[in-house]
Formats: sequence, structure tokens, C-alpha cells
Amino acid sequence: MTIVQHARATWVGRLATILVCAVAQNEVRAQDEKGLPAGHSSHGEVFNEGPRQKAYLMGGTGRVNFSVTTAEPLAQQFFNQGVGQLHGFWYFEAERTFRQVAAIDPECAMAYWGMAMANFGNEERGRGFIAKAVEKQENGDAREQLWIDSVAKYLAKDPEDRKERRRTFLRDIENIIHEFPDDIEAKAFLAVFVWKFKGDLPISSHEAISALLSQVFAVEPNHPSHHYKIHLWDREKPERALPSAALSGQSSPDIAHQWHMPGHIFSRLKRYADAAWQQEASARVDHKQMMHDWLLPDQISNFAHNNEWLTRNFSHIGRIHDAVDLAKNMIELPRHPKFNTLEMPGRSASYGRDRLFELLETYEMWDELIDLCDTFYLAPTKIPEQQRRRWRVLGRAHFAKGDRQGLKMSIRQLKEELNKTRTDRNKVREAAVAEAREKNLPEEGVHQARVTVREEYADKIETLKNALRELRGYQDILLDAGEAGLKELAEVDGLSKTLLARAHLQAGEASRAEELAREVMETSVNEVVPLARYVHVLEQNGKREQAQEAFEKLREISAWIDLDTPPFQRLEHVARRLGLPTQWRKEVEPAGDVGERPPLDSLGPFRWSPPAAPGWKLPTVDDRTVSLANFRENPVIVIFYLGYGCLHCVEQIVKFAPAADRFTATGVSLVAISTEDKDAVGRSIEAFEKDIEGKFPFPLVADPDLKVFKQYRAYDDFEAQPLHGTFLIGGDGKVLWHDVSYEPFTDVEFLLHEVKRLLGKGVLLTARF
Repeated sequence: MTIVQHARATWVGRLATILVCAVAQNEVRAQDEKGLPAGHSSHGEVFNEGPRQKAYLMGGTGRVNFSVTTAEPLAQQFFNQGVGQLHGFWYFEAERTFRQVAAIDPECAMAYWGMAMANFGNEERGRGFIAKAVEKQENGDAREQLWIDSVAKYLAKDPEDRKERRRTFLRDIENIIHEFPDDIEAKAFLAVFVWKFKGDLPISSHEAISALLSQVFAVEPNHPSHHYKIHLWDREKPERALPSAALSGQSSPDIAHQWHMPGHIFSRLKRYADAAWQQEASARVDHKQMMHDWLLPDQISNFAHNNEWLTRNFSHIGRIHDAVDLAKNMIELPRHPKFNTLEMPGRSASYGRDRLFELLETYEMWDELIDLCDTFYLAPTKIPEQQRRRWRVLGRAHFAKGDRQGLKMSIRQLKEELNKTRTDRNKVREAAVAEAREKNLPEEGVHQARVTVREEYADKIETLKNALRELRGYQDILLDAGEAGLKELAEVDGLSKTLLARAHLQAGEASRAEELAREVMETSVNEVVPLARYVHVLEQNGKREQAQEAFEKLREISAWIDLDTPPFQRLEHVARRLGLPTQWRKEVEPAGDVGERPPLDSLGPFRWSPPAAPGWKLPTVDDRTVSLANFRENPVIVIFYLGYGCLHCVEQIVKFAPAADRFTATGVSLVAISTEDKDAVGRSIEAFEKDIEGKFPFPLVADPDLKVFKQYRAYDDFEAQPLHGTFLIGGDGKVLWHDVSYEPFTDVEFLLHEVKRLLGKGVLLTARF
């Protein structure tokens, strides 16, 4: 038996001891009167997930008046807030708000309708919520019953019948409008669902939907459905949404996505500075709310998308230092196996890494790129796609610097990966053929097994071969075999014209470099770097007059350029020749069609930063006290567990206790806070120590009044019960990472890796996450 197996067996035995002890003393508090495990909702499984801390009236969620049947004025206020959050696609917070409505007035059927609407894209949960609404449907008036019926009917339909049930749902909303023509919320929801369902039911008239929204604005000019008008015209005629782009964020200033969506319109119109302002406003609003309410950034689905788009728009206008800072921040953000890992596309970790590579390459910041590849920002990974990109971009950096040895190393790494991939393919193919023959398949079936494996590996192998062609082309150019190198590069699929232009310039083919640079510039309207590169190539070709003309065009969009970066440093002599100062940027007047914009600092901070952990002091079994102050200047993991009668809690301790030494080796302590009093905690420690014949590896303290549980939001405000929580608190007293749920966090390996990463000890760590 290995050490790990022995430790696990020991702790499993300890688990049995604790449970027997708990039952014997009749102190099992892990189940409520319904027999549910600790932390689980008494309202049903669907209520386990989602927000379980109370909502508050934010004040900036849109002018909405959706009256429902309730005797509680406060419930109506929260209901209106929830509908405003639905209009802003802020589904996580909308569910919280509708739960607050139900907490105030449990008989309000529409509270559960709202929860279902907040989970419209998660049909399993949505069905659970709408079932509760149907149970209480008779409490509502005729209009509310129509709303509940429409959603219940939609979610009850066979998913394979999606097109028909979508058509039925739209008709049901039309019926609500017919019966209640003053219901502008119905008109707003009809407009957005017509847009959402366009994949199955193509929009036949965008103007008709726009006219429907005009009816909403005629009643409430600042209605949050300006958001919907932006979506409607985004990919059609973006200029038609400009009036709504000037009002969307202002209509719902506390909802980040409402600030973000105008950025779509300005981006489509190549107005990147205005787009960047909108997306920065969105990021700041998100950061403020997440820090206030202790949310991990990627718990909000639109967060990463907004931030990565913001980095691109910063790049377009020249704010490269802010763009790099933001991309690095996305990589630094806490990760969680449910919300954000490097393997999850569209989340902060993967977006941040992608954008950081892109930004450093675009701005030719080669030294910084190479240096960051030796840090956790761009470290090697076990994700093949990420690793192939890393080697390829490093090869480009070495070529740009004229570093033959570095380029040779990148080529060798790609060759090794190609050989390994081919070897893996051959092994899998042999196994597939052997399996086919073992099943006595005809030769055609054996052949198909080969083909299937070949197709499975084809893209991976071709990507590696393509990358090798590119880097070998660069290698030839550095070896003064420019013609051969350019010929090799011509065979590379998908190689950007920017890279080709650079290669042609390096190989002495300045005329072709100019053609390519011009083509990139002409297709990259209002983007500063392509225009700066074109100026540089014209200068290299001795075309001073044309270079000066292009330079003047660059100055027209230069207001935000960071001039201390290579694409612009190369142009200093052009500015001097024109008699311009070193800071040759040109100020621009703000556009007159963007609406009233508040100061960005008033919306929130530029970066997300972890919130401060509340201090606490709790008793141990021997009448000592342990406090958070004991861990000042030293990180600590705090585990909130629901007593030794909670099977899942003991399972968590079973996993964390044997790893205590590994956490300690990283400089991190552990402490566990129990819902029970110190006498009960003492009995659980005795059970542990009797089983292991030694000291329990970290302190257990008592919080029977649940004061600290509530301070750390490890508490269900709606059902007045404690929840499982795991927190990593830095030596500076900030909550660097956390998990609060109806079940305890048990992925010790993930958290151990995250501890090293967040505390800066994973600089050269090859991560699986």
C-alpha cells in the first residue's frame, strides 16, 4: 500500500468513527427535518445552485414597472429590479433578486416565473422554477397566469421540437400583448425573443421589430430595452442603433452589459475609441459589483467577453500599456473548476493568454514576450493547442530579433511535438485496427478504422506542419536564403499579411512588403498599428511624400497612442522632419452622439482586486482562541464546515488533512470553522486523533452562533442556514479565492495549484489547469 493509499484508508476509517460517534451522541445536525443533507435547499434541488445570499435594491437597473400580485410593496420593488436585470442579460443577479421576492412574499407566483426566466438557457433548472410558479399560479391575475403558462408550455415541450415550441412561445407573448396592449414589458420581451430565436425563425423584418421597440420607448424613453435594439441592428445596420447606443448604459448604469453593448455598435462602425470607452465602463461596473458582493469574476458570463474585447479596442487605438495590463489581469484572476480554467474557451484565463500573445506580437514587444514565457503568464502548458501557439509565437519573436539559436529551439520543439503526435496516431491506429479485426469486421470495416483515426489526428498534424513551414521560412531568411524562405512562407496556410510583409522586408523585398502593408492598412480602418507599419515601409522604400501623407492620417487617430512602443518609436524621425514635437499625438473632440457619459472612475475600478476578509476570533476546545490576525502576513485556507455529522464535510477534511503538509510547504496554513460549539468540536477532534494516533494537523474552532459564517457569506440568507465554504486569504488579509456552495469543495489538487499560482510560486509551473 502506498503512503497516499494508507493515508486515505486511515482517513476513511476516521470518517466511519466520526459518524458512529455522531449517531451515538444524537448530535447529527447534517440533515434537516426533511432528511436533506446539510447545505441543501429545503425547496428542492433546483434551489441548490445559484445565488443564496440576499439581494439589495441597487437603484440603477432600469426604469421598469412590471406589476405583480403581492401585498408587499418591497417585493414589487425587487420584482421590477429583477426584470431590469433580465433586460440586461444579468441572469445570475436576476435570479438572486427574484429569490428575494419569494423570501418577502412566498406566495408570489411570479417570483418563480422570474427565476425560470433567469434560467431560460438552462432548461433543467428553468423547469424546476416554473413548476413552483405553476403551483402558485392561482395567486396571480389573468395576465400573470398567461406569462406563467407561456414559460411552462415552452419548457415542457420536447427539446427536439425546438422550432415549433419557439414559434408557440412567440405567439403566446403576442397573445399577452393583444389581451394587455399597455404591457410594454411584453413588447420588449417579444422583441428580444424574436432576435434570440432567429437561428430557427429568421427575422423577416428588422424594421418591424424596431417599430415594436419604439412603442416601448414612446412610453418609457429610457427603458433598458435599448439593449435589444442594439442586438437587433448589430450585424445588420449598426448605424441605426446609434441612438440606443447613446442611452443603453445610461438607462441601467448598474448593469455592466448595458454599457458593453454600445461598444458593439461603435466597433462595427470602426469608432474604436468610443467602443473602448463603453467597454471600459462595463468592466468598471462589473469590478465594482463583484468586489462588493464577493463574486469570482467569471461567475458573470459576459465578464470575460467584455474584457477581452476591451483589450482589442485598446490595441486598435494605441493604448497598449492598458491593454497588456488588462490581459495580464485576466490571467491573474482566480480560477475555479466550474467557472474559469485555462482549458475553458471564452473565460478569463484562456482569453487573457490569447490576448496577451496577440498584443505583444502586434506591438512587436519581443523582449517582454520572451520574458513572460518564463512566468506563469505565458508558461508552458499541457494543453496542446496553447503549447503549439506558444512555440510558434516564440519563433516569430526570435526571427524578429534575428536570434537564430532561439528560432532553432522553437523549430526543434515543434518537430518533437509533431513526431510525438504521429507516434500517438500510429499507436491509436494500430489499436483500432486490432479491435476491428478482433470483432471480425470485414476489410472495409478495418479500413474505416484506419481512416477514422487518421481524420481524428489530421488537423493536429497539419497545424504542426504548417507552423514548421513558417518557422523554417524565417530560418532561411536569417541564413540569407531569402528567396527560399519566402517560397516556404508562401506555402503556409492562413499566414497573415502582416507577418508576410515583415518577412519580405527582412528578405529585402521592400516593394512586395509595401503592397502587403497597404492591403493590411486598407482593411484595418482606423487601427493605428497597421497605418504606422505602412508609414514605416514607405519610408524604407524612400517614398517620403507618401509616408508623410500616411503619417498625417495616423495623427488624426493618434490621441491615445502609447508612443514608447516599437511601431511608433520608428516614426520619430518622420515627426521631426515635419517639425512636430516628440509627443506628436493629436487631440480630438468627443463625438456628439454618445450620450451623457459619467466619469469612468465613478463607475468602478479599472481592475478587479480581491475584497478584504473580515476579522474574526473564535474559541478552540482548550479555551484558547484562534483569530484571523494569527495569520497576518501568512496566507491561510479557511474551511467552513457544517459539523462532524455532515458526511460531505468529513469527506472534505479527509481530503484536505493529508495534504496539510503540502500546503504548509507553500507557506499556507489551514484552519476549519465549525457550526458546532466547542464541546462538539472537541469530540470530533478526539475521534480523529484516536483513529490516527496523533495530532490533528490544523486547528478546528467553533462558531455556533454562525456569526463568522454570515460575515463570509457562507450562509443562505433565504433559508437561514449555513453553507459550505472554502477561502484562501492572503497575508494581506484579502480573499484571494473562495468557493461557497451547498456541497464542500474537495478538489485539493486544484486548490493547491491555485495557491501556488496566486501566491506567485508557480512561475515555471507546468499546469494542467
